[in-house]
Amino acid sequence: MTDALQRHDVTVTGQGERHMVFAHGFGCDRNMWRYVAPEFEADFRVVLFDHVGAGTCDPTAYDPKKYGSLDGYATDVIEIAEALDIENGVFVGHSVSAMIGVLAANRAPRHFSQLVLVGPSPRYLNDEQYVGGFSRDDIDGLLESLESNYLGWSRQMAPAIMGNADRPELGEELANSFCRMDPGIAKRFAEVTFLSDNRADLARVQARALVLQCADDIIAPEAVGRYVHAALPNSELVLMKATGHCPNLSAPGETIEAIRAFV
Repeated sequence: MTDALQRHDVTVTGQGERHMVFAHGFGCDRNMWRYVAPEFEADFRVVLFDHVGAGTCDPTAYDPKKYGSLDGYATDVIEIAEALDIENGVFVGHSVSAMIGVLAANRAPRHFSQLVLVGPSPRYLNDEQYVGGFSRDDIDGLLESLESNYLGWSRQMAPAIMGNADRPELGEELANSFCRMDPGIAKRFAEVTFLSDNRADLARVQARALVLQCADDIIAPEAVGRYVHAALPNSELVLMKATGHCPNLSAPGETIEAIRAFV
């Protein structure tokens, strides 16, 4: 299990009996939590890591078969939790990591008794009465752009995903983060992310959950956040003033306040 800690370059800081694990979204790394995570070090052992293919994680650990679904990423979270002997911890997952946390908590419920889901989406594709935010043509076009011109896609999409057009430096930071990820791994991770369907997994969650929903989020619109809240057996929904998809960067104070009130 120490292999998992090395593979994901896991760091543990802070104090307290409980662990709080922060997981980043697609195209990002642990650095996206730099304004939020330290604020919990006085009361929790704060755990940061990078998903395979991102940040300082061992790039040779990427296995297309294992990571052909979000379950592979959930396995990594469980292995990290087992290596650190986490019991009744808090998992804070941004974007796709929200569903990775749901999968991990369902498979190994002893590790996490609380989930904080930041901009979660169990399915990005629209489906009959379900509004996920994207048509199949939208997703196909996105994946095509990723494959043909990843750097161009990153520069174009990052500001739209971040929102906050009046603060262009935020979009620039997200674009730079996208550009640091291996393009091949990024494309496969995008396919797994945007074509996943984890709606049925929500009803099985035993942990208490907090759904943080931003305004004007083009990746996970409000209808999706409300769906997640309704589908989870024991959850709270906070409609944030923050706009865009990355409140951990654009509105860290509001994000910290909401998490602190929940835990």
